Amino acid sequence: MEPKSHATPDFHSNRFSEATPPMLKHRLLHPEISEILARAGHHAKVLIADGNYPASTALGPNARLVSLNLAPGIVTVSQVLETLLTAIPVDAINTMGIPADDPYALKDDPEVWADYRRIVSASGLSLELTPIDKWQFYEAVASRDHVLTIQTADQHLWANVLLTLGCRTD
Repeated sequence: MEPKSHATPDFHSNRFSEATPPMLKHRLLHPEISEILARAGHHAKVLIADGNYPASTALGPNARLVSLNLAPGIVTVSQVLETLLTAIPVDAINTMGIPADDPYALKDDPEVWADYRRIVSASGLSLELTPIDKWQFYEAVASRDHVLTIQTADQHLWANVLLTLGCRTD
């Protein structure tokens, strides 16, 4: 029996040959986010915060803040959501409900929510976006189950997403 050959990566093009499988089976590369998610369990909550969310002052007692807000619009909640859904099981996806009397209230769902629905569907999940009251959203983030806030620089209003982690069954 011949030993299995392993292709050598071409470090100049940052690509591996088809014979070399990737080490990670998902798109998430950020080491701190990966560490936190690896330690999280069922029912843990992960907030992907937009650029307006008070992330530094609205953390649960067990949560860590990872700031990915490089410049306005870089990175977005959609980009983070799409990446996280390749790496973790999710049981629920909540958005921040919009109070009718809020000075930034919209008549309809924010346009970015349609993007979230597309991302969730493309990931193979059959979950609905479920808005929860703005102040209940803040309470959920302040809970002991909240393990991570990823602060983005997303400029969309009402773009915050709260994920509830599921169980790995494979």
